[in-house]
Amino acid sequence: MSLRTKLLLLVSLSIAVSVGAVAWLIEVRTRASFRELDQARTQALVDQFHREFDREATDITQAVESIANSEAMFQMALDISNGADLSAYVHASASPAANHHLDFLDLFLPDGTIISSAHWRARFGYKLRWFLNDAQSLPGQTFLKQVETPQGNVLGMLYIRTLKVRGSTYYIIGGRRIDKALLQSLSTPAGMRVFIYSASDLGGGEFLGSTSDAVDQTKLIPLIQQAIAQKKDVSSTVEWSSGEQEVFHAMPLPAFAGKAAAVLLVGNSLAQQVALEQRINRIGLLIAGCGVLFGVIVSAGVATRMTRPLQDLATAAREIGKGNWAARVEPASHDEIGQVATAFNNMAGELTTQKERLLQAERVAAWRELARRLAHELKNPLFPLQITVENLLRSRQAGPEQFEEVFRESTSTLLEEIANLKTIISRFSDFSKMPAPELQSADLNDLVLSVVKLFQGQLMREPNRILPDLQLGSVPPVSADPALIRRVIENLVLNAIDAMPRGGKLIFLSAVADRYAILDITDTGTGLTPEECERLFTPYYTSKQHGTGLGLAIAQSVISDHHGKITVHSTKDVGTTFHIELPLWGEQKPLAANKRE
Repeated sequence: MSLRTKLLLLVSLSIAVSVGAVAWLIEVRTRASFRELDQARTQALVDQFHREFDREATDITQAVESIANSEAMFQMALDISNGADLSAYVHASASPAANHHLDFLDLFLPDGTIISSAHWRARFGYKLRWFLNDAQSLPGQTFLKQVETPQGNVLGMLYIRTLKVRGSTYYIIGGRRIDKALLQSLSTPAGMRVFIYSASDLGGGEFLGSTSDAVDQTKLIPLIQQAIAQKKDVSSTVEWSSGEQEVFHAMPLPAFAGKAAAVLLVGNSLAQQVALEQRINRIGLLIAGCGVLFGVIVSAGVATRMTRPLQDLATAAREIGKGNWAARVEPASHDEIGQVATAFNNMAGELTTQKERLLQAERVAAWRELARRLAHELKNPLFPLQITVENLLRSRQAGPEQFEEVFRESTSTLLEEIANLKTIISRFSDFSKMPAPELQSADLNDLVLSVVKLFQGQLMREPNRILPDLQLGSVPPVSADPALIRRVIENLVLNAIDAMPRGGKLIFLSAVADRYAILDITDTGTGLTPEECERLFTPYYTSKQHGTGLGLAIAQSVISDHHGKITVHSTKDVGTTFHIELPLWGEQKPLAANKRE
């Protein structure tokens, strides 16, 4: 991945993450604000309900107290205690209930027998004992309870008042019906609605709502049951079948003997919140898209301005790597990148100077080494020549007969040593006059086969037979000088033969790797140590008893001139492998590690 692409991705990602973080923070803050607003609106509505509830409770309490304190009610209780006929008071509760606008008004004997019922006269004589179980701790305030009527059970707000006459306690229970009118009198904000759930002693329940909207009661029952069981306010988010969400707050309402008979439900729709959050998300995505587009445009310009000088630096560095030491970079600014360009130019100049000095030092060292090696190689045959000449001089003084015998022996020695001198001089001459390769399309496998055929007799010589193993793959033509490459292969085969004095196996393997042809020549000879492998291609270094040490140096020079590479891998007493890489025909790209100056 290029630096320009990395910069584009970095800027785009930074903008997208920043916009996403801002949108997320806005959404979180919006959700928190809606929760605060929901709590405030709910609390305001609940407070309003409690005010209406308390006002209604006050009216009922005052009405029941007024009836209980009336002269007529006291006289009725007094007459009943004196044995009056109860049937004469069946209609006694109707008039007071109507005068005080009560929906319910029941008069009871001390044993719970109904004397008169304003809402259901047929209950005369029935006993209603539910309140007698807690007669010693009757509530001193209003409470909610399901009331039986001819039309069925309804939710009522009731108040119990005792009337003591001649040691007996009579009971007056009055109240009003709780219906939608109470809820509809509330100022319900848009998006909110109120329900009262009344629980029946016989099971089931009834929903009273401030609106006529239908509601799936099954989704609210668990919340109601939780509020009744815990006897405290609870809240939960309800998701309707339409996909809309609504937050409901459930608050138990006061009931007789601490048992919740009704639950107030306040619902607050999340439609506005969800719509606003979706709008924030859409706007965030739009801003993020525009920001990323803007960031890509801006970062593309910045990246181009930043990467172009770096690309120029990379190009100049490649040129220097190819040998163009004159490559330089024009500083485009005075910032850090411009300073890098200036430093690169200074470094390139220093490298050129150092290169020239190094080449000069290498030339001097090479000539000194050449002179030393030449002197060493010439010294060996000169000593036998000197001895032979001295022997001729002494034999001449001794007499003609002895001189003739010594002369024949000495001339043979002289000719042999002179031939040795010619060989040494020829090898040094070859090394100093390596011809430039004439590159052409060449078949590497054919070159290997021709060398194997040339050395066939020497390889199959008994008793030290060397078996050639040809593992030649399908290799395209290489870019090479056939004569020079053949000479390299011959030299490596001769070295392999010398390394296997007791015979062995000589393996030739050819293959293709990327843009290069591969040739491995492996012997099963004596092998080399790691130190010998490191110095093997050094001129004048040899591991043989007789040799100039120029064969492998010449081979490396030839391969390098072909823009290839030659390496060696050897294990002592196991064998040696020479690895050669040559560029395929049409792929003549030099290897930086082997490029010759």
